[in-house]
Amino acid sequence: MGKNIGSVDRVIRIIVGIALIAFAVAGPADISWKWIGWIGVVPIVTALMGWCALYRILGIRTNSAA
Repeated sequence: MGKNIGSVDRVIRIIVGIALIAFAVAGPADISWKWIGWIGVVPIVTALMGWCALYRILGIRTNSAA
């Protein structure tokens, strides 16, 4: 399981993840929108791991090393 996510991709994933979590916390009071915060966890975790399963399936690699 080699890393397939590059630096720019990692930063974008972290920003998107934080934005989704912030929207769930500070967004509409309707409880039906709170699940979006859990979706925000996925890009953060993949950015921290440096590996994305969907990239592997599609053959995408944004990491220039190796």
